Amino acid sequence: MSKPNTKPTSAYFSSGPCKKRPGWDTSKFDFETLGRSHRAKLAKVKLIEVIEKSKEILKLPKDYHVGIIAASDTGAVEAAMWNLLGPNGVEVLAWESFGLDWAKTITDQLKINGANIHKADYGKLPNLAKIDFSKDVLFNWNGTTSGVRVPNANWIPEDREGLIICDATSAVFAMNIEFEKLDVITWSWQKVLGGEAAHGMIALSPKAVERLEKYTPSWPLPKIYRLTKKGKFAVDIFKGATINTPSMLCVEDALDALAWVESIGGLSSAIKRSENNLEAIKHWVKNSHWIDFLCEDYDNLSSTSICLKIKDKAFLNLSDDMQKSKIKEINTILEKENVAYDINSYRTAPPGFRIWGGSTVETSDIENLLPWLDWSYTIVNG
Repeated sequence: MSKPNTKPTSAYFSSGPCKKRPGWDTSKFDFETLGRSHRAKLAKVKLIEVIEKSKEILKLPKDYHVGIIAASDTGAVEAAMWNLLGPNGVEVLAWESFGLDWAKTITDQLKINGANIHKADYGKLPNLAKIDFSKDVLFNWNGTTSGVRVPNANWIPEDREGLIICDATSAVFAMNIEFEKLDVITWSWQKVLGGEAAHGMIALSPKAVERLEKYTPSWPLPKIYRLTKKGKFAVDIFKGATINTPSMLCVEDALDALAWVESIGGLSSAIKRSENNLEAIKHWVKNSHWIDFLCEDYDNLSSTSICLKIKDKAFLNLSDDMQKSKIKEINTILEKENVAYDINSYRTAPPGFRIWGGSTVETSDIENLLPWLDWSYTIVNG
């Protein structure tokens, strides 16, 4: 096939940090808080604004507490695990790299008795009918490294005994989530918002707050994770008093991203933009002889971390090393052409591609990328 003529306007398709919003411009930022203490009134107002705007746009339940945590979504998930888990066992759903990481923390560091790990291969979900909801449940709403998401929260009962802890970092602002079914929700600014990294968000239901005040873990808690103070809920953390010093530049960037979401019509519009990106790739995959989704069930397809595998028999007959070499060669071509950056599949996932389809990515850019994938695959594979 001939070399395509039209390139994406933006070649940024990384799954984290992710593409900045359309029209991103730091000249619009308010830099007045830079160099000021994050405890200063002006800076505190900015931190509270991030919390309140996030809660408002996502339509989180009014009685949920939202706070800013250090170390991105990883820090938020770890804070939840170290503070809340232990009293009644835990069910962990692990169908991709990060779910396996959380399982490792639970079994190797916290050493929780009664931990049950529900594993599934890349491209699949565990059997959701086998979850014991008398225990706490930890899961990723969207598998960032597998392109597989839960379709909804119908599998979570209303009368559950345990807490439901959800790592939702590559889902919030891009997918419909029934937050009322979740007791802990974590995310970061660097995913769907396209914000800067290193800061996480955590939302806690009243049930999670009650657990914090009634349960004291048997292990020491690092300061950076502590959500209680003298046995009481550390409510100040959820009113802008972050545990450690945040970057006020990153805060300004997060506020800019939140304002952009409001400007395009709010959450529903952000979700629609991501869904349109998935639809463009679905149409391409349907007509392709060589590519397919890594996810086996189309009802569970991620619209953000869109993971693809190669189905071409000639490619599959190659050794693993040769497959990886050809994928690398394709990625090198696309990067040199300034067509796509960082779309290689996750290092532990099957060889293929991972295209970020979050809300900041223009559907036209994805549509212009796909012919380049066809062309580079033809070039590399003859």
